[in-house]
Amino acid sequence: MNTMNIKEKNAASENTIKIRQWQMVEPGKEFRLAESDTPELKKGEVLVKVSGCGVCHTDLSFWHSGVQTKHPLPLTLGHEISGTVVAGNESWLNKKVIIPAVLPCGECELCKKGRSNICRNQQMPGNDFHGGFASHVVVPSRFLCPVSEKILQKYSLEQLAVIADAISTPFQVIEKSELENGDLAIVIGVGGVGIYGALIAKIAGSKVIALDINDEKLNTAKINGIDATLNIKGLDIKTIKEKVKELAKQINAPKTGWKIFEITGTKVGQDLAFNLITFASTLSIVGFTMDKVEVRLSNLMAFDAKLIGTWGCRAELYPKVLNLIETGKLEISQFVEIFPMSKINEVFKNTLEHKYSKRSVMVPDFN
Repeated sequence: MNTMNIKEKNAASENTIKIRQWQMVEPGKEFRLAESDTPELKKGEVLVKVSGCGVCHTDLSFWHSGVQTKHPLPLTLGHEISGTVVAGNESWLNKKVIIPAVLPCGECELCKKGRSNICRNQQMPGNDFHGGFASHVVVPSRFLCPVSEKILQKYSLEQLAVIADAISTPFQVIEKSELENGDLAIVIGVGGVGIYGALIAKIAGSKVIALDINDEKLNTAKINGIDATLNIKGLDIKTIKEKVKELAKQINAPKTGWKIFEITGTKVGQDLAFNLITFASTLSIVGFTMDKVEVRLSNLMAFDAKLIGTWGCRAELYPKVLNLIETGKLEISQFVEIFPMSKINEVFKNTLEHKYSKRSVMVPDFN
């Protein structure tokens, strides 16, 4: 008779699982497949079998743009993860979860002041420890976000990986911007993250103008209810500003108090965003670039405007994000493209070359 208790079975399963990972050994070089035993789980940790892991601009920054990871190389990247808990804390066992891209400590001064997304003790998959471009990942369980069966009736768990960053990040910044019903939201860049920013701003009741250099992305935004779009390719800032004013008038949007969201993570995009500031505007910087932008900060004084940043999303907000999807207010499947994880090198190269119009999610295909 087998008398092994649940905890012993749990431990046994941990010891038999091999973790397979696509590791970055050197920036800019091909990812290498590696295999290791499951490490001994510490108190409060769980082992998650990865369903999907999205490819983020931050991953590209680590791989291509010289941004340093906190964990030494080789390192498995990937912080936009969904999966199933297969070992560790019994209360989480077999649950489908989203792993927040920023995992706070929950105890420090910043966490207690509602700023857990910038907790100085935070742990980020694919930066502080091995991330989601793998078969399994070991993470703290405290801030995992469970996925309801109702959502899983409409979406696969791998599709939902984008909640971890591509959806939750713009959700947080829109809340932070104090966007109100009837405001004008200007979203610069409607790719894998920006499209969700535009849609969430629309759900919040604002008029939305989407700016991009890609007609396909702009058309997707338009057919999904965005009020107006503008292809800004080849246009100078003065021309863009005049056209935005015209569009705002056409859609009966306010002339002041614009909420501007820069999501391209480019010098050109950030320069444009700052120059769109008008009276009582709030400019939110969402995209990341190592490039520097020269601006006249006195514009903030003259327009009584705000310039804010954002980092990830507070883990506490994830249930609100899932509620948007569960209630059908936010549709996500048409903005996600699935790839086998074995194509990671091809996907990263193509993403760097802007060959995809949707968010890429990679699914383990090791067996």
